[in-house]
Amino acid sequence: MLILAMLSVLIWLGLLLFWGGFWCADQRLGEGKPPAQWPEVVAVIPARDEAETIETVLSAHGKSQYPGKFSVIVVDDSSSDGTEEIARGVQSTRAIHVLGAPEIEAGWTGKLWALQQGTQAIPDLAPGAAYVLLTDADILHGPETLANLVAKAEAEDLGLLSLMARLDRRGIWGRILIPAFVFFFQKLYPFPLVNDPAKEMAAAAGGCVLLKREALEAIGGIASIRTALIDDCALAAKVKGAGYPIWLGLAHQEVLSLRDNRALNAIWTMVARTAYTQLQYSPWLLAGSMMGMAVLYLAGPVTFGLGFVIESSAWVAAGAVAWALSAVAYWPTANLYRLMPVEALALPFAALLYMAMTLDSAWHHRQGTGGAWKGRVYPKT
Repeated sequence: MLILAMLSVLIWLGLLLFWGGFWCADQRLGEGKPPAQWPEVVAVIPARDEAETIETVLSAHGKSQYPGKFSVIVVDDSSSDGTEEIARGVQSTRAIHVLGAPEIEAGWTGKLWALQQGTQAIPDLAPGAAYVLLTDADILHGPETLANLVAKAEAEDLGLLSLMARLDRRGIWGRILIPAFVFFFQKLYPFPLVNDPAKEMAAAAGGCVLLKREALEAIGGIASIRTALIDDCALAAKVKGAGYPIWLGLAHQEVLSLRDNRALNAIWTMVARTAYTQLQYSPWLLAGSMMGMAVLYLAGPVTFGLGFVIESSAWVAAGAVAWALSAVAYWPTANLYRLMPVEALALPFAALLYMAMTLDSAWHHRQGTGGAWKGRVYPKT
């Protein structure tokens, strides 16, 4: 264990110093300089059984302080809880168009099928739109968010701009797992590298994506990623691969997720749906990932504890340093979610739970039930 703890120390030092500054959690939107002319924007919102949040979300879009023309297209994806009826009843000063998606075709995921219907309707419902805001029916946008997104996109000529929504971290499981989820995402896709046009790294957060319509057409539309379960990152890779700069940042209060994360099962289901997909359905990558996470997150605290048992100061010191480095890396994200400093030390426990979720994801995919979401199961592609 001493060797593993020392290896963990070396890896954490390498990550902190050389992996794009991912841990700083400093990529923020801020207020942009207003463009000379505000371009037209249309939001496309796929919705499947979102009766609890759809009215709140659409009302917030209606209160947007965006200076230019802005409209919303809601695509109801065979909801059974009255989502479509609620959406049609929302009163707003902005135009809200509600469409019903036809039966999903083979080879599509539900969300992307709904987005396809919405984007195909843009030439008729918002022909002058220069940007498309892809967002969800449980994502709440602040009144100034769209203006700041467009201002940054125009100033930096971005093909895609995305904000990772602030997630619900209420309850014990939310505090332990949600900030850690955001941290792991940043480690997997370092935001500064994503935002560097010279780097191939690409990622986005699907709850809030402002997409230049020209870029959407250049990649062949939503159909170009129709089979993707991790659709936001697939879209970002397509756009950046087509030569358009992209940007990804962390939201503070500009974009909020209304998804309730207080129950462990809610977080578990969200992660297990795509964890094995992220590993390309490879048992070898799964094994490597488990071993890597064990060394990175568990070797430190385990060695630290065993050091006291065997009365070895070397073990205690090595374990403490490895554990402390993980907490140092985690702290900016933990602080963003208003955790107490001591809670940063819980990162290894969160990592252990995420390892279990990943194994569960692999199991369900091997059983043919992976990728399940809202009553649908998507096979490996």
